[in-house]
Amino acid sequence: MAVRDETTEVEAAGAGDLAESSVGDRQLTGSVGALAHISPGKGASSVTRRRGWLVRRSLMWSDAAGLTLAFVCAEAAFRGTGNPSLSRFDLASEFALFFLLLPLWIVVAQLHGLYDRDESRANHSTADDVAGVFGLVTVGAWFLLLAAWLTHLASPAYTKVVMFWAFAVVSVTLARVAARSYCRRQPAYAQNAVIVGAGEIGQFIARRIEQHPEYGINLLGFVDDRPKQRHPDLSDELTILGPAAELHGIVSELDVERVIIAFSEDPFGRLLELVRSIRDLEVQVDIVPRFFDLVSPSSEIHLLEGVSLIGLPPLHLSRSSRRFKRLTDVVFSAVALLVLAPLLALIAIAIKLDSPGRVLFRQRRIGAGGRAFAIIKFRTMTTDAEDRKRELAHLNKHANDGHDTRMFKIPGDPRATRVGRVLRRYSLDELPQFVNVLRGDMSLVGPRPLIPDEDRQVADWGRKRLDLRPGMTGLWQVLGRSDIPFEEMVKLDYQYVTTWSLGNDLRLLLRTIPLVFTGRGGSY
Repeated sequence: MAVRDETTEVEAAGAGDLAESSVGDRQLTGSVGALAHISPGKGASSVTRRRGWLVRRSLMWSDAAGLTLAFVCAEAAFRGTGNPSLSRFDLASEFALFFLLLPLWIVVAQLHGLYDRDESRANHSTADDVAGVFGLVTVGAWFLLLAAWLTHLASPAYTKVVMFWAFAVVSVTLARVAARSYCRRQPAYAQNAVIVGAGEIGQFIARRIEQHPEYGINLLGFVDDRPKQRHPDLSDELTILGPAAELHGIVSELDVERVIIAFSEDPFGRLLELVRSIRDLEVQVDIVPRFFDLVSPSSEIHLLEGVSLIGLPPLHLSRSSRRFKRLTDVVFSAVALLVLAPLLALIAIAIKLDSPGRVLFRQRRIGAGGRAFAIIKFRTMTTDAEDRKRELAHLNKHANDGHDTRMFKIPGDPRATRVGRVLRRYSLDELPQFVNVLRGDMSLVGPRPLIPDEDRQVADWGRKRLDLRPGMTGLWQVLGRSDIPFEEMVKLDYQYVTTWSLGNDLRLLLRTIPLVFTGRGGSY
């Protein structure tokens, strides 16, 4: 989707337009009515008790609970190893020192930003906190030991401190998962949002928001003077709330918490004035950069004589990084195959009893450097599935949604077997791919493994995706999998390859786990 398209002439208003520039009272009143069940109402309470207020307090309590649980478990485990138990006085001293230092842990976590990111980042999750929690618990455990040594209030054994550290990393992380799960079910978690700019990019962002209700963004509509034609996949409930000149009033009236600036056709100076005019309303402002296809989380903002510049890192992955990534793949895939061996055997038996045919399905895919390999999956379809592909072509989701036949996905595919539907829903059919990872064909995290017909459609800069091995999961898995159009999938793979880091791989793995368990990451 080229940025220059946003500067083209807006099509004349008509039946196909998103909405007329002048919005009637019925549309604006309807938006306020739809807001009533989400926002507690206007006034001070609705301003203060928003997502930030809710999440910060929930995470603080969850951290305190996780640390306390880890402390109790460490004491119990230490006794269970045959070590002599402490006297009541020594035990009371250790607990007293721990609870005296507990508020300090919360303060340090606040200074590290572990309580504020959910309000500003719509897709922030516990997976993004793992590194911060690990560092906080590590420093905190050593500080606890140092404080005990300096104050002589307690003398915990090194073994017990190590146990506390290990328990705390797990318990605090799980407590944060539970806290965020609780918060997402609360009305205050939803953020009312508007998009300034109803062009191609603005509507693209709106569709992505609608596809991910877990972000907790209640998109009310667009603010624009000259909207472009409505995209067919866009919800009919999203309308034009008013022209850009009324942005301040719209934000105030609808209790908007997030404003997304997405390539409005208004002049730069006017947009700058609009953003400045709403800064006093305590709203989160997200600005889509002009070259958003190139800007990634690894991009850095730096100043040059008072001008903010976005720095794009060089497209280079060092040899040591590649080796470390490969070592991680080998270790994790080997362990996974050993641990999952009983489950793999049960699935194989179920497939054999359910339908005739082989247990495993092999298909030619294109890997790193353009080399072909045979991907291994559990068979989920009938043996004549390939022969029926032409017969069912009219059900192809991608062809029907955007007339794009480069990818073939059928919701509720009639060729799937009974066992196959379950396997595909929870991604269990992909477990044999750990063999591909162990052999070096694939990686745990990477670009999407394409069949040759799909690979031939990727050209020019998109071929950069072949610099790394394809993955069992990746950005394409976390952000929508089968719902992602072909061109967007190529962009995501390009972004992953050009911004690779171990931390990013870890976050994607952690974000994939809940998708698998809930069945939201499975294919059709």
